Amino acid sequence: MQILANRMDRGFYKYQSEFEEKALEVLRSGWYVLGTEVENFEKEFAKYTGARYCVGLASGLDALWIAFRVLGIGKGDEVIVQANTYIASVMGITINGATPVFVEPDETFGIDINKIEAKITTKTKAILVVHLYGIPTKMDKIGELCKKYNLRLVEDCAQSHGAFYKGRMTGTFGDIGCFSFYPSKNLGAFGDAGAIITDNKELADKFKVFRNYGSEKRYYNKVVGANSRLDELQAGLLRIRLQHLNEITQEKIEIAERYNREIKNTKLVLPKTNDNSVCVWHQYVIRCKEREELIHYLDNNGINTIIHYPIPPHLSEAYKYLGYKKGDYPITEDFADSVLSIPIYNGMTEDEQTYVIDKLNKF
Repeated sequence: MQILANRMDRGFYKYQSEFEEKALEVLRSGWYVLGTEVENFEKEFAKYTGARYCVGLASGLDALWIAFRVLGIGKGDEVIVQANTYIASVMGITINGATPVFVEPDETFGIDINKIEAKITTKTKAILVVHLYGIPTKMDKIGELCKKYNLRLVEDCAQSHGAFYKGRMTGTFGDIGCFSFYPSKNLGAFGDAGAIITDNKELADKFKVFRNYGSEKRYYNKVVGANSRLDELQAGLLRIRLQHLNEITQEKIEIAERYNREIKNTKLVLPKTNDNSVCVWHQYVIRCKEREELIHYLDNNGINTIIHYPIPPHLSEAYKYLGYKKGDYPITEDFADSVLSIPIYNGMTEDEQTYVIDKLNKF
């Protein structure tokens, strides 16, 4: 049996007729940028999340860096972020000239809320929370710290579409929630796409201006903006996927619950989630001290895996200028050396799940 680490074709075929009908509808409309599909998706996604406003953008990275730009955070400012995140989270900060201040993760892969306050200085302007792998972060204390120190709160929800903490969806706790709709996400487009959500109309309006070359009215530019528009075709296809997102999410939850019950190998550390939360399992990430041997063993048995992520941002070549060295963030570095994402995707059959479980238990 051959099992890919992830596959998106089954998610397409399940709703194939709906996707194809929508694609033809958009193509035949003759309107391909900033039209009714984008407007309708923005309304529908805002309603889904419980936010007042949604603004469609070209990618999740754009959502992040434009968020900090619109908030006025730049050179000389610091933003607190967990050290074990994907590098795009950090790029959202540094593209604007601000400095990332790293905090170690806790056992759920989220930022350790008990280590944040010690990192706050007079230069700190915001906290960026990343709901990594679809596991919601404990948001109570973070919100309290933001109020105490008058900090902005931005959420990176690139992997947590539909995840809840204490009955509230990720992305709605802070000033801005940033989303990616990269094809592998639970709410995935068929190319690059992203969005932000917010309850602040002024911020939403600024995003709409900024994404379109800084123009509120065509050829009248208020600011030096960007070209970061969610296109009509992707918006239309996302509207179809959004209609099915609850069942898409539930399917992955059921696979993850089966893994939780049936993987019994003491060499493997299974993922932990926080109480009062609903995880959407963008990835199912185990840890193993003998990771290279495990990867080789699974490969030989036809099971593909991915490492999310092998090099933490503070040790990447891109951020060499920050001056960090190996050993500065030992928990993050231990995760980087031991995490492994095993197959979990929509359309994964029971036989495929059984095969993965059986091979992991025999390792």
